[in-house]
Amino acid sequence: MNQDDYVIKIAKKYHIQSSVDIDTQNTIISPLRSLISQWAGTCLNDIQLSGSRAKGTAISLSSDLDLFVSLKSTTSNSLSELYNSLYHHVTQAGYKARKQNVSIGINIGDKQIDLVPAKKRSGNTNYHSLYLSKQKTWTQTNITEHINIVRRSDRITEIVLLKIWSKLHKLDFPSIYLELIVIEALKGRNTNNSAENFLLILNYIMDKFTDKKIIDPSNTNNIISNDLNKTEKEIIKNQAISSRYQSSWGKIIW
Repeated sequence: MNQDDYVIKIAKKYHIQSSVDIDTQNTIISPLRSLISQWAGTCLNDIQLSGSRAKGTAISLSSDLDLFVSLKSTTSNSLSELYNSLYHHVTQAGYKARKQNVSIGINIGDKQIDLVPAKKRSGNTNYHSLYLSKQKTWTQTNITEHINIVRRSDRITEIVLLKIWSKLHKLDFPSIYLELIVIEALKGRNTNNSAENFLLILNYIMDKFTDKKIIDPSNTNNIISNDLNKTEKEIIKNQAISSRYQSSWGKIIW
């Protein structure tokens, strides 16, 4: 087995389909949709599956499901009020919730669900405003654009491989940040050399990652690379160095 066959085999081992199975749909997604609809009332615009499932980069090592809660632009509550109100609503419903930066995390069985409340910008647009709870401020982004950028990148295999690598080494590497790093690292590179491309990604993380500013393609004021501090970036860089100089693919990614 050559190196490309090996890494593709690894990607297939962990890569899972975008669609949600019927049991998860009935026991987790549908009840949460009902709960969120009850909370939002007439302010609700849409609830959609986002994140890795929507992008086609989901892996079995991560049980995450992302529900993007779009509220109408006419909603009068502030973003912080909406964020905290949804948090209290799900906790009062009996879920053990935790506040994350832009999302509210819930664990149901072996599934981790992130609820992302956002207020739609006025006009015929997919832009939304999100509350950043850690910084106690807000940002604008376009989840639909993020999904399209990843799906059209021709880098799904490499993104899946880096997600596998990240999870196996227990690294804190936010998905959109990871995805944009892969796309940036492989600009102009052949799409057929998965193994060589993965090594190029590790090289990029070793040499450029910690200082590289990664900007949200849907909002130049949103610096994605600020999602991790210097220490967190150094941990990822050091693991890339360790992995890059392993003697076999079975030790680099398995």
